[in-house]
Amino acid sequence: MSRPTISFEFFPPQSLEASFRLWETVNTLSHLDPSFVSVTYGAGGNTRALTHEAVETLGRHMGLNVAAHLTCVDATRAETLAIADQYARAGVNRIVALRGDPPKGAGNFKALADGFANSVELVTALADTGNFEITVGAYPDTHPEAAHDNADIDWLKRKIDAGASNAITQFFFEAEAFLRFRDRCTAAGITAEIIPGILPIENWRGTQRFAKCCGARVPNELSAMFEIAERDGRTDLLATAICTELCSDLLDEGAKHLHFYTLNKPGLTRDVVHALGLAPDASLAKVA
Repeated sequence: MSRPTISFEFFPPQSLEASFRLWETVNTLSHLDPSFVSVTYGAGGNTRALTHEAVETLGRHMGLNVAAHLTCVDATRAETLAIADQYARAGVNRIVALRGDPPKGAGNFKALADGFANSVELVTALADTGNFEITVGAYPDTHPEAAHDNADIDWLKRKIDAGASNAITQFFFEAEAFLRFRDRCTAAGITAEIIPGILPIENWRGTQRFAKCCGARVPNELSAMFEIAERDGRTDLLATAICTELCSDLLDEGAKHLHFYTLNKPGLTRDVVHALGLAPDASLAKVA
């Protein structure tokens, strides 16, 4: 049986201090031999430029297989496809295609008149270029904008049918949430790989806010456990144990790949990968 593979998500830095933090994270986690890394992409030309710069640097200078995020937000079809073409010319052959969230304070997503209306349209256009392996998003816990219980499944199937090769899920806190979602995908005729997205809990209060925004269900017992851990100064120990157990359960249930949302902080992700026994021997030697 082949060893499960891993990947990491980073976000582009917007300050000198953030740049140092990103490269420290990359240097720490690249030793774990990820099959790919992804770089997030926000609304606004400045963030997009930073994403492109980070993607090229990680690919050309770090030798990593980089997946670039691309969204439908605040750009015309021509502008979005021009960015995709830049990625292709830079040697990027994988894109994480997302509708994207509107800029903070902008309310609900609104497509430009000559922009992509949704992720299905974006996937279709990217697939037509023939330049990319396309990854899309998936939601084990119901997306806040879902029109009905099966909406997330329906949208995922449309994206796969449009040309996506696989999907990475939003983070979740219980293995059962992912497993139920995977079963529903299978029942709907989705055969593409569904990759669990894993968020090591670096900051419990921040994670709760993040979960509320994206609709991830927070188990009551988890809140109680972190309250105790915070009093005892053992939040990192608890976070590592919880994340390791979650990942172990997923691997036992047949997951072949884990995608970690690092938040540009390498410590917990590194510790979880080591605890799972997924670090290559060379990486173990560096830590010893």
